[in-house]
Amino acid sequence: WRRRRGEFWIDEVSRIGFATGTAVTLLMAVTYFFLSEAPFSRLMLFWILLFVVLFLGLARLVRRWVLSVLYRQGTAVDRVLVLGSGETGRGLIRTLLARPDLGFKAIGYLHDGSQENNIGLGRIPHLGTFADLPHILQETPNLYTVFIAVPGDMYHQTMQLLRICQEHGIPAQVVPDLLQLSLNRVEFNNMAGIPMLGVREVGMSRWQRILKRALDLVLITIAGIPGLLLTGIIAIAIKLDSPGPIIYAADRVGRNGKLFPMYKFRSMVVGADQQKKELEALNEADGPIFKMKDDPRLTRVGKFLRRSSLDELPQLLNVLLGQMSLVGPRPPLQEEVDQYKPWHLQRLAVIGGLTGLWQVSGRSDLTFDELCLLDIYYIENWSLAMDIRILLQTVPHSVFG
Repeated sequence: WRRRRGEFWIDEVSRIGFATGTAVTLLMAVTYFFLSEAPFSRLMLFWILLFVVLFLGLARLVRRWVLSVLYRQGTAVDRVLVLGSGETGRGLIRTLLARPDLGFKAIGYLHDGSQENNIGLGRIPHLGTFADLPHILQETPNLYTVFIAVPGDMYHQTMQLLRICQEHGIPAQVVPDLLQLSLNRVEFNNMAGIPMLGVREVGMSRWQRILKRALDLVLITIAGIPGLLLTGIIAIAIKLDSPGPIIYAADRVGRNGKLFPMYKFRSMVVGADQQKKELEALNEADGPIFKMKDDPRLTRVGKFLRRSSLDELPQLLNVLLGQMSLVGPRPPLQEEVDQYKPWHLQRLAVIGGLTGLWQVSGRSDLTFDELCLLDIYYIENWSLAMDIRILLQTVPHSVFG
């Protein structure tokens, strides 16, 4: 029952099946070669194998589910400290934010004092520099481990940090600078016995994009008729509630910076874009995005549409046209992209989506940097199973908030 953090459930069940199958095979070999007559039917061994795999597999799945619920509630999590605030540290923070099921809670991070302190995450506090590490280790109770995420050329400093952790009896783990916590981007090759590593660019392969597109088209086909009926009802409600068009279209930035018109049901009064400048002082979000909890520009029907995310329904047309996907980073406005830091642009490596990883993260107070980190994690670790999981989680989030 040892925890393997981040292991997929199918891998865990496969290990159980392999171990049980090996044991049963050895038992069958013993009965065949050393016993003239088996004390039990060999067919019984097959049923034992099936029962053990199903029982232990189900038990592991239940255990994973219970731990996942506890971790998301902040219960039974292990407290960790992050050393480093560069690209490697940001990659580590990205994974910790995107995977609460890992059971880690970062109490803060330290930087080396010379590099730019550029993580900028309000939820994970900056505790000082590496020189403060001995004091922090001494004053912090129940620290599970220390993650050392510093550049690869800082070898001597890494060894010094490891020694400090060892002197205080705290386990430490070094995060490889090259891998940046994204093994999905690393290709292992062998040339005449010489091991080589290749790193793919951020983004999806051609086959991944084809598979993702196929999922979009299948789900749109299934939801087509109910979606059309709902569209008619919403259109009538908007028209009766306030004057103006039913559909609102605004240019958004898609994959690789390409502009496209993104469609939404109009949820605000006519001229809302012009009123935005007057409300900028009341912006509740950080970074380039604009967000207000009680936006006075919303109509009565618009408030319901926003709360239930039904205003996004016309974007199914964008998905059908191949301009968007059901799951992916939300397409930004050009004025927002103009304010991006260079690393923020990584979220534009794929086409945008109706919903995404940060929308189902369970937290409504994420900073803009945190949103970008979750989007980049999604891009680097994309799988069909992840898209399906996000879609399934989107429904209750839209209904219950």
